[in-house]
Amino acid sequence: MTEPTPVMPEKLQGIVTMFKSMPKAMRLQALLDYSKKLPEPPQQYLDHPEFMKPVPECTSPFFLVTERDGDAVKMHFKVPPEAPTVRGYAGILKEALDGESAETIRNVPDQFYMDMGLSELITPMRMRGMGAILMRLKSELNEAGPQG
Repeated sequence: MTEPTPVMPEKLQGIVTMFKSMPKAMRLQALLDYSKKLPEPPQQYLDHPEFMKPVPECTSPFFLVTERDGDAVKMHFKVPPEAPTVRGYAGILKEALDGESAETIRNVPDQFYMDMGLSELITPMRMRGMGAILMRLKSELNEAGPQG
């Protein structure tokens, strides 16, 4: 069985293109804007954080959970405000991928964030954390199986 070809969902491609076309100074501000837009997880996960999965490779405390609504995947992230760049990345994932199918999310190119021009602004350790977050998200969907 062959691996599916990575495909950038339209909304995510638009965000990547927007970041890439911005002057360097504006990219960081845009990332911080996404940080502010990231909603808190639903109360059920705040009351029972044990249902959220940690991303230990990320230097900031980062937790995620996915839910299914038919074919659509709902994702929730818990990231402290003291980690604004990581929160911004989570905000991008939430805006671009929330509601997409599991298959669509699994097929997102593993290092799409490298095309956003963030490596000039963010430490390599934070960039690796971004990759780990996407891998954990995909892993979460793989553990749930074809429908999850």
